[in-house]
Amino acid sequence: MGFWTLLEGLLLFANAMAILNEDRFLAPRGWTLAELQAGRKNSLKGQVIGLIHACQFMRLPLILLNIIIIVVKLVSG
Repeated sequence: MGFWTLLEGLLLFANAMAILNEDRFLAPRGWTLAELQAGRKNSLKGQVIGLIHACQFMRLPLILLNIIIIVVKLVSG
């Protein structure tokens, strides 16, 4: 596994976190930002909630990074 493959895997993981819908998927499980602000910021659940919301906040850079990766893959073969 090379560095490029690792980068692609991380990008796929960030994409998966960015498309999670808060109303349909996260809220019924109690994984909303409101629960994070209730006080459990340092727990594992709080860290995962923070990661999900950070990925959702960074959607535009993710789109641009996806475009760059696609173009590089098309050019390099």
